[in-house]
Amino acid sequence: LPPSPIRKVQTESATGSVGSNRVRTTLTLCVEAIDFDSQACQLRVKGTNIQENEYVKMGAYHTIELEPNRQFTLAKKQWDSVVLERIEQACDPAWSADVAAVVMQEGLAHVCLVTPSMTLTRAKVEVNIPRKRKGNCSQHDRALERFYEQVMQAIQRHINFEVVKCVLVASPGFVREQFCDYMFQQAVKTDNKLLLENRSKFLQVHSSSGHKYALKEALCDPAVTSRLSDTKAAGEVKALDDFYKMLQHEPDRAFYGLKHVEKANEAMAIDTLLISDELFRHQDVATRARYVKLVDSVRENMGTVRIFSSLHVSGEQLGQLTGVAAILRFPVAELSDQEDESSSEED
Repeated sequence: LPPSPIRKVQTESATGSVGSNRVRTTLTLCVEAIDFDSQACQLRVKGTNIQENEYVKMGAYHTIELEPNRQFTLAKKQWDSVVLERIEQACDPAWSADVAAVVMQEGLAHVCLVTPSMTLTRAKVEVNIPRKRKGNCSQHDRALERFYEQVMQAIQRHINFEVVKCVLVASPGFVREQFCDYMFQQAVKTDNKLLLENRSKFLQVHSSSGHKYALKEALCDPAVTSRLSDTKAAGEVKALDDFYKMLQHEPDRAFYGLKHVEKANEAMAIDTLLISDELFRHQDVATRARYVKLVDSVRENMGTVRIFSSLHVSGEQLGQLTGVAAILRFPVAELSDQEDESSSEED
């Protein structure tokens, strides 16, 4: 059910003159083709009308453009776990936001999540900081410490370090340095493992103020752009690198190709499954279901599944290895031998 597409309808008057006007109607289409324009960021869907409509005949073709903030209903005969997971992640900004930022100045801080398409403010911290007075800085220092404490709490509450790969701390002057020093001193004192284990993810940069708009200049910093390039795929890049190292040093613990990987999975030997999202778009439904079954099975056996984007360089590399590979928990040499024997028999 697309979002009330506009259809051009021809009308004929009593005198026989023909005119046309545009009407807004709701159609139910059986989708036959999909075209995504990455430049315009538009998704075009073409299909035939399968429900009676005042303006459009049954079986008539219609093309609509799906766009953000216009509701539509999508119905499929069968929803598999991989598709549902991707929809869930796409709808939850916290999943796609693998960059976080703390933009601050004395007494004001914004904790934000940065997605490829938007910046979401998760917390705003405001504390009145009295000015320093000659011979008495205690009020200023206490207020500043209270401010830093609240910012630290906001970071822990709103940043999911399992997803976030980098946390920018931006400020004018030395505020960012003083805050980071305070935060990690407190983390050491209280044995805060969450902050201590993710210390390397914090990156200090300059900004003109603690307001949200100042984040733009921080993101344009050359040091930041090099650090943030492909952050979403950083985990995938490491997994692929681990696979190649394993293939070089312990080939019996690195399998690729669907048959090899499926056999390793039967032995419950897969520690990490690397799979390209392109395989879930296979035209043959049975083949798609086979890949979905493999993903579900690896997860049931407490393995890690990393789904690579075919649009990323790491996904392209994985595509050259048939699009599916696995790092095994333990060597499974006999599977390689069996596969070699069966392939030679087929030849």
